[in-house]
Amino acid sequence: MKRKDMKCIKRGEFLTKLLIFIFLAGMCILIFKIVTEASFYMKHSNNVSLGCVYDRNGDVLFDPEADTDTYSYDHFVDVGNLIGDDSGMMTNTLVSENRTLLSNYDPIFGVMENGKSTIYTSLDHEANRTVYDAFGSMNGTAIAYNYQTGEILVCVSKPNVNILDFGNVDSLPSGSLICKAFYRTVPGSTQKVSTLAAAIEQMGFDAVSQKRYSCSGVYYNNYGNQIICHSSYGHGTQDIFTAFQNSCNPYFAQLVQDMDLNAIINTYKNMGYSVNGSKAPALEIDGISVFRGSTELDDVNDFDTQWGCMGQSKTEVSPCQLMMWQSAIANRSDSVTMPYLITSAKNMFGDEKNKAKTTYEKAGFTADTAAYIREVMLENGRAKYNGKVGFVIGAKSGTAQVKDGSSENNLLVGFVDDPSLPIAFCVVIEDNMSGYLSTEYITSTMLSAIAN
Repeated sequence: MKRKDMKCIKRGEFLTKLLIFIFLAGMCILIFKIVTEASFYMKHSNNVSLGCVYDRNGDVLFDPEADTDTYSYDHFVDVGNLIGDDSGMMTNTLVSENRTLLSNYDPIFGVMENGKSTIYTSLDHEANRTVYDAFGSMNGTAIAYNYQTGEILVCVSKPNVNILDFGNVDSLPSGSLICKAFYRTVPGSTQKVSTLAAAIEQMGFDAVSQKRYSCSGVYYNNYGNQIICHSSYGHGTQDIFTAFQNSCNPYFAQLVQDMDLNAIINTYKNMGYSVNGSKAPALEIDGISVFRGSTELDDVNDFDTQWGCMGQSKTEVSPCQLMMWQSAIANRSDSVTMPYLITSAKNMFGDEKNKAKTTYEKAGFTADTAAYIREVMLENGRAKYNGKVGFVIGAKSGTAQVKDGSSENNLLVGFVDDPSLPIAFCVVIEDNMSGYLSTEYITSTMLSAIAN
């Protein structure tokens, strides 16, 4: 055989091997993409049957086949904007963000109409409904979790949506399709917990506890701006314990004036705030986005900065994040217990997966600071709330001016000081200038429902 022919044969063998290699490599890439990406496309397909979502006691929170013949008309009315449905009209819900877990689809075996994909949650449906009913005609949100384990037991947001009677979306009241516990709101004086943390981190608790400031009802700061107290007669000379109980604005304005701006900003950032446009780390609960706090702080002598450190001006925080910091305070820890809703899931074959674990993130302040704040909050609970709530709690209330000051939201954030009931919570009642409904009542109802 001629040398030229041999070269042609070898070249042909090489090209054949190369084509086979390319073909096999392409097949491997195709199989990989099918296995890893098919769930994404199936997640967004309306042709895949979904499994059910259950609460901690086996009560159904989501059923794709739900109708009024199977469930009472209002069975899902308290969890509509938290659990969601399969209509695709709601996002940032448990179902919309975990549709892959619920899909009765496998990249190898395909679609199983009679699959058993299931999500089990930490939510207590009965307690959740009790809290929902306690709001009556008022709107707002309430969230509570176990600050030892991270299990969310109650998460209510009103107005809500009845997934069995969705109707016209445009006719729903504003806010019906979102769970407000995860979205920013004006925190009012509950922000003073964060400001106290910043003060202790900078000065130490001994120095903070020795601070004495006077309140006559109105305080003129270093720039001559008025800081008005909710008590027109003032509170007289106070320390941190009495000022915290009285939620005294003049006291906290003077405290902020005595602090270093960068120290406040650093503590806030460490706690997960976005300050002056900085990027805060993302926060998710089982795929549900939770919006981190944000504020703008420019000058400790300026009205807007002082007001922002008291939960007004440009400051906003989600009720969930307010609740989370309480876990570090209750536990005297430098770490926050991370909340979760999904305790476990089963795939279409009934195999358990995604079993929850207790996890933590840095609180942004030390364990010593947490212990000192705990002392201040428990004293506030003893002075103002234990008798009304019926439990021994550490707490901080807040009145948030919203809608350009034409309305007020009421807030209460805190924790139960009982190892048999390790619950942290946040309650928000919207448009409550009349005081028609109290945060103490909602908190008492919620804690009683959980305890029972």
